[in-house]
Amino acid sequence: MKKREIIKSSNDFNYIINNGKKASNQFFTIFYVDIDSNNKLFGVTTQKKCGNAVIRNRLKRQTKALIDENKLLFKNNRKYIIIIKKTCLTASYNDKSLSLKTLIGDLNEK
Repeated sequence: MKKREIIKSSNDFNYIINNGKKASNQFFTIFYVDIDSNNKLFGVTTQKKCGNAVIRNRLKRQTKALIDENKLLFKNNRKYIIIIKKTCLTASYNDKSLSLKTLIGDLNEK
């Protein structure tokens, strides 16, 4: 992901989580809101109960790689917050990829 595509502000995170629409499956929860600009922005986070900082950062790196691989599937004009669930710890990369693609497909139908 490029720097211009990343959401870092805690205010943005809170706004999207509190006011956005939600979709989830066994590995990810995605919140999103529509925006006026013609681009897509992403924020990736995980819970502390997933493990120590090394493990959480590895999960976030893997998820960012999945987003890069499937970036064309996401709709423009939206901000996305992707929350990684604890079940990702034991899942393979291919399972996570398939799960994210399915979730993106569900979002695009809405």
